[in-house]
Amino acid sequence: GIVDVLEDLKEKAEGELADLRKAETNTQHNYDMLKQSLTDQMTFDTKDLDDEKTGKAADEEAKATAEGDLQTTLAELASAEKALETARSSCMQSAADHEESMTSRSEELKTLAEAKKILEETSAGAVSQTYSLLQAASSVGMRSRADLARSEVLTMVRRLAKQQHSAALAQLASRIAALARFGAASGEDPFAKIKGLISDMIAKLEKQLADETTEKAYCDEQMSKTEAKKSE
Repeated sequence: GIVDVLEDLKEKAEGELADLRKAETNTQHNYDMLKQSLTDQMTFDTKDLDDEKTGKAADEEAKATAEGDLQTTLAELASAEKALETARSSCMQSAADHEESMTSRSEELKTLAEAKKILEETSAGAVSQTYSLLQAASSVGMRSRADLARSEVLTMVRRLAKQQHSAALAQLASRIAALARFGAASGEDPFAKIKGLISDMIAKLEKQLADETTEKAYCDEQMSKTEAKKSE
C-alpha cells in the first residue's frame, strides 16, 4: 500500500541523494586537483618570468658593458690610428729628409774630399814655390795669394755652399778665402790651415750623417712597433 510506496520513494530518494553526494565529492576533488594544477602552473610561470627578467637584466648589463668596452676599444683604435698616421707622416717626412740629406751630405763629402786632395797634391810641390815667390817681392806675393783665393778649391767650396744653401759651407769658403789672402803673410802655411779646415768640416758632416742615419733607424723601429700594435 501507501507505506510501501513511501518506502520505495524513500529508498529512491536516498539513492539519488547518495549519487548526488558522490558526484559532488568527485566534482570537489576534480576542482581541487584542477586548482592545485593551476596554482602550480602559476608558480612555475611566475618563476620562469622572474628568471627571464633576471636573465634579461643580466643580458642588458652585459650588453651595456660590451658596448662600453666597444666604445673604449674604438676610441683606443682611433687613437692608435691617429698616432700611426702621425708617426707615418712624420717618418715619411723624416725618410724624405733623410734621403735628401744623404744626397746632400754625400755630395758635400765628395766635393770636400776632392778639394782636400787638390790641396794635398798642390802643397806637395807648390808650397815651397809659393813661399819663395812671397819672399821675393810683395807684388808677386799678392798675386800668388790672389791666385790661391781664386783657386779651384775655393771655387768648389763656394759653388757647393750655394748649391746646398749651406751657411756652414759658406763660412768655410770665407775662412778659406781669408787664409788664402792673409795666411802666408803671417808666416803660416795656408795649405795646411785650409786642409785642416776642410778635414774638420768632413768630420762634422760625417757625424751629422751618422746621427741622421741613427734617427731614421729609430723612426723605422717606432713605425714597426706602431704597425704591430695596430694589428693586435
